[in-house]
Amino acid sequence: PQVCWLAPEQTAGKQKPYMYTQGQAVLNRSFFPGFDTPSVKCTYSATVKVPEGFTAVMSATSWEKQEDNTFVFKMSHPIPSYLIALAVGDIVSADVGPRSRVWAEPCLIEAAKKEYDGVIEEFLAVGEKLFGPYVWGRYDILFMPPSFPFGGMENPCLTFVTPCLLAGDRSLADVIIHEISHSWFGNLVTNATWGEFWLNEGFTMYAQRRISTEVYGLAYTCLEAATGRALLRQHMDNTGEDHPLNKLRVVIEPGFSLFLGVNPDDTYNETPYEKGYCFVSYLAHLVGDQSKFDAFLQAYVNRFKFQSITSDDALGFFLEYFPELKEKGVDSIPGFEFDRWLNTPGWPPYLPDLSPGEQLMKPADELAELWAADCLDMEAIEAVDIAAWRTYQLVYFLDRVLQKSPLPEGNVERLSTMYPKISKAQNAELRLRWCQIILKNNLEAEYSKVKDFLHSQGKQKYTLPLYRAMWGGSESARALALETFSATASQLHVNVQNYVRKILGLEEAE
Repeated sequence: PQVCWLAPEQTAGKQKPYMYTQGQAVLNRSFFPGFDTPSVKCTYSATVKVPEGFTAVMSATSWEKQEDNTFVFKMSHPIPSYLIALAVGDIVSADVGPRSRVWAEPCLIEAAKKEYDGVIEEFLAVGEKLFGPYVWGRYDILFMPPSFPFGGMENPCLTFVTPCLLAGDRSLADVIIHEISHSWFGNLVTNATWGEFWLNEGFTMYAQRRISTEVYGLAYTCLEAATGRALLRQHMDNTGEDHPLNKLRVVIEPGFSLFLGVNPDDTYNETPYEKGYCFVSYLAHLVGDQSKFDAFLQAYVNRFKFQSITSDDALGFFLEYFPELKEKGVDSIPGFEFDRWLNTPGWPPYLPDLSPGEQLMKPADELAELWAADCLDMEAIEAVDIAAWRTYQLVYFLDRVLQKSPLPEGNVERLSTMYPKISKAQNAELRLRWCQIILKNNLEAEYSKVKDFLHSQGKQKYTLPLYRAMWGGSESARALALETFSATASQLHVNVQNYVRKILGLEEAE
């Protein structure tokens, strides 16, 4: 399951095959023999021979090409096994900063260079200012083929990302901040077990939003965090708040026999990210001073770098660093006990204040109200200029429109005509939501947009919600689902194919 072999039709160029590995959480055991647990870290080297016309890249601090198309890689810092990654394909590179380049298939390289030129260095520099030195040397990005099922994978020195980030107007460039933040939280300081994944993701979400606040301001970051909170709410509503996976410390039980363990991937959800973010925000709230908490994060990274730790290590260090808080017994304040945060499922007991985002949310809320009216007040609608709205403000607006859908007859058609910035967007986050609105309102005239989007990419986060929406919709929406899946199945990652088959009630592939 770890080594993905893509036929030419699963790539962007459609000319040559491609191969990549995806190690997280416990899949690298099928790629090389090793201790496949995040609690063990080691350096590695690799010699990779590939056919003429192909290039190999790895998550390594140094690499050189020798004769007969042999590549030699070395990772000089100890890393957990899940971060060892290899990709081989028709790939080329372009510099976008003093320590960064983009890698992609030749047909995508220009777009990748345009989107990220000068951007990465700015994010890295802010990260270093906040969390301490960037130790990995280079920070390169590999734009994967469209069938890559994830948003990004933070392999050190070489983040793998979905080509969906190439929106053409840099409107999704900030998504990379999350992967950059893993350079400190996850890659440098790592959760010792997958049951405490929040140590990787909760701290990374917090770090991402600290960088974003420095670069884009507090209002925009709060708006982005509000969309994250909405995803957590949706997830908990779907699974039930008291589901055991909605804890920060998940007990990954061994299976029914010696041979049937639990795959940590099956425990993956929004909780470690967004509830984890709330817990780290709560720790910052206890400190009460942003610059003091920033200094703590630097000390934390410095104390545990190149190690794998548990929640107890992290929280113990927090109390040791702030003895006055330890004395006050902040770890056992009724209702907010650290133990409760870790071991009780459900909604976070503390939510950071996102009210600075109101100035961006309010206009979006009001505009969505206007579009949901039986009688459209075009004068009021035309008075709102969305030209300057950035991605997450538009996403927030579309989420509100989706909640209010189906809209009164004819409203969605008018909205589509009025805002080509939305209905003709190349930005994948906007395309996803526009497709969901089309399906919820059964707007058959725009079904081609749903089809085009599903033909253009295979990211799990976009693909599955659309198949769910089609399958839960009208007869014609169901027909669209079956037709699109039969045309695109071969381009999808095998796991995504199986998830879609389940949604459509087709039997799983043998």
